[in-house]
Amino acid sequence: MTMTRDVPLVAQQSALLFIDVQNFSARRDGGEFKDVSPAEFDEKYAWYFEQLESRIVPNMQRLQAACRDAGVEVMYTTIESLTLDGRDRSLDYKITGFNVPKGAWDGKVIDEIAPGEDEIVLPKSSSSVFVSTHIDYILRNLGVRQVVLVGLLTDQCVESAIRDACDLGYLVTQVTDACLTYTQARHDNSLSTIKGYCRQVTTDALIAELA
Repeated sequence: MTMTRDVPLVAQQSALLFIDVQNFSARRDGGEFKDVSPAEFDEKYAWYFEQLESRIVPNMQRLQAACRDAGVEVMYTTIESLTLDGRDRSLDYKITGFNVPKGAWDGKVIDEIAPGEDEIVLPKSSSSVFVSTHIDYILRNLGVRQVVLVGLLTDQCVESAIRDACDLGYLVTQVTDACLTYTQARHDNSLSTIKGYCRQVTTDALIAELA
């Protein structure tokens, strides 16, 4: 028997997970950018938001619709503390200064891919959703064996989730043009680095597969 990661999705045993596609980090007025001057914003984040708005979010919308139509479980995780002051956050998030208070606007999934009323949203307070939530328990209860990962940032929270999902025994698919980080070089380097842990496909290819 040949072992391979290149296994087409079986809808009934698959889940699509959106990572950190939330107001905090995917809106120009999000909390991650609140202390950034207009000049610094243009220098550091203009390319990111141009890509996000013109290409990445539209791809996410198409994937969301295709997965819903095919019966794939659609799930979301966002950076959000379980407390108002963020005392439950990881040490790394405390050092970085990330705190999205419980219930805050910053912690909501962006309107463009708003969760359906019966879709699961998991607040997380670490880079990997597999560390600070019960997602592994939930996926196993759902009968999920194949996980499709998309979101922000390619080289941080997405990459962390890919490694952990792989090590926990899931077949992982990364949709390369539905992930994004702050520069093309960082994005490309992450895709190259993580390739050994997952199957990498484009939005068009995954939608065709589901059809």
